[in-house]
Amino acid sequence: MEHEAPIRTFLGLQFNMGNVLMITVATVIVFLIAVLSTRKLAMKPTGFQNFMEWVMDFVKNIINSTMDWKDGGRFHVLGITIIMYVFVANMLGLPFSVSVNGELWWKSPTADPAVTLTLAVLVVGLSHFYGVKMRGAAAYGKEFFKPFWFMVPIKIIEEFANTLTLGLRLYGNIYAGEILLGLLAGGLAASGPGGWIAAIIPTLAWQGFSVFVGAIQAFIFTMLTMVYLSHKVSSDH
Repeated sequence: MEHEAPIRTFLGLQFNMGNVLMITVATVIVFLIAVLSTRKLAMKPTGFQNFMEWVMDFVKNIINSTMDWKDGGRFHVLGITIIMYVFVANMLGLPFSVSVNGELWWKSPTADPAVTLTLAVLVVGLSHFYGVKMRGAAAYGKEFFKPFWFMVPIKIIEEFANTLTLGLRLYGNIYAGEILLGLLAGGLAASGPGGWIAAIIPTLAWQGFSVFVGAIQAFIFTMLTMVYLSHKVSSDH
C-alpha cells in the first residue's frame, strides 16, 4: 500500500515530519548508547562500555587504513558518530512501519534520499573545510589544477558525483529492503491466515539479511567518509 509523507508547512517552508521524527529518534538512541557506555567506566569493560570500545577500535582501524593517524586521529569521534548514527537509522524501519491516516510516520530515515543526500553533502563539505584548514587555501586550491589546469571541470564534476553516489547508495539499499519487507508482510498476509504463515519465514529471513545490509552500508558510508577526508587533508594525495 502506498503511503504519503506527512508534509507540514512552517514559515512558508515544507517539512517532512516523518523524517523529522525519525531523525530525532535515531539521534536520541545514539545519545543514550553513548551515555550508557560511558556512565560507569571501568578498567575491565563490560556491557555497553565493552561495545563502545569495540566500536572505537573498529573506527580507528578504518581511519588507519585510509590515512596516517597523525592526520586522521582528529576524525575519530566523527567516524564513531557516523557509523553509529547510520546503523541505528538503517535499523529503525526493519521491525515495523507506522502510518496514520495514510501518512507514513515511522520508517528508516535513511530510506529517504533527502536524508542520505544531506548526510553526503555534510561529509563532502567537511572534507573541503578540513582540506583548507589543514593544508591552507593556496595549497589546497592547487590540487584542482593538477596535473593540468583543464582538469578543473572534471574534478568539480567528480565532487558532485561523489556526493550523489555516497547518498544514493545508502538510500537505495535501505529503501529497497523496506519495500520488499512491505511486500512480504502485506502481500502474503492479505491472502488470509495461510498467507501469514507463509510470510513468516521469508520475512524473518529478509529482515536478517536487511540487518546485515544495514550494517555493511554503515561501514561503507564511514569508510568512504574517511577516504574523502584523507584525499583532502593528506599532503601525499
